[in-house]
Amino acid sequence: MSSQLNVINDLYVHSGRDPHELDDPEVAHLVVNENRVMGLHAVPGLQVDVEELSDGISAVITLAAGTIVAKPVHLCFGMTPERGVQRINMDVSVERGAKISLLAHCVFPFAVDVQHIMEARIRIGEGAEYRYFEKHVHSPAGGVKVYPKARVEVAPDGLFQTEFELIQGRVGLIDIDYEAVCEARSLLDMSARISGRADDVIKISETASLVGEKAKGVLTSKIAVRQKARAEVYNKLIANAAYARGHVDCKEIVQDDGIATAVPIVDVRHPKAHVTHEAAIGSVDSKQLETLMSRGLSEDDAVEIIINGLLSR
Repeated sequence: MSSQLNVINDLYVHSGRDPHELDDPEVAHLVVNENRVMGLHAVPGLQVDVEELSDGISAVITLAAGTIVAKPVHLCFGMTPERGVQRINMDVSVERGAKISLLAHCVFPFAVDVQHIMEARIRIGEGAEYRYFEKHVHSPAGGVKVYPKARVEVAPDGLFQTEFELIQGRVGLIDIDYEAVCEARSLLDMSARISGRADDVIKISETASLVGEKAKGVLTSKIAVRQKARAEVYNKLIANAAYARGHVDCKEIVQDDGIATAVPIVDVRHPKAHVTHEAAIGSVDSKQLETLMSRGLSEDDAVEIIINGLLSR
């Protein structure tokens, strides 16, 4: 038991969190290292069933109708060895009128050759709310390949909000693949903030279909690539119902020999729907740079401040 606690503590310290947060009985949590469940705690109305696999875990998470989880649920997926594969299969159901927020930390502090493969199916019930913040902490070696894939269904009046952050350590390779279908009056908000260096590769593919009247969706990507890093962002928002509203926003900063591409696609199939998009790719803003350098900062320090500002929450 003491070794398990040590692993949990180490993972949380690397993620920048206080492991004592998990001591609160009102804080549900699931902590996994490699394919081992190191910690699991649920709260009333939240059912978490986990099976250990040979190369990861399979989890079924159900929040009962009408349940409101007061404090964010903590998920921590870590790989402390330098090499290996971690597969996370998740099946999530948030039933009618239920509300939940999750803080997920994916920690690979010593990775030399690690694959993290996540496949999720997420169903948000009528009037239910699901908020998910995922933070990655990678090693400085960049030896991580991350494949997050999710298929999402949002019922009428439901809310699905996700935020992905990878700005600590090297990216390695990340290949995000999300698809969502949103019914009437539902709200979807997906955003990603990623910083790439050296030969990192960033791929984002997000597609949302607004199929119900008055459904709303926002896809936001903020990316920085430096040295020889590459980024490819593909965001597609489809609106095929009356009064559906959406926006696609992609901002990428390129430094050194980095390469960034963005493909925002707006597909409107109803005369009363309205979707907008905005994409900006380039170097740092020259006016911001001049202002900071006039205050005594070096060019490199000024660039770092501008990039950090873009990637901040």
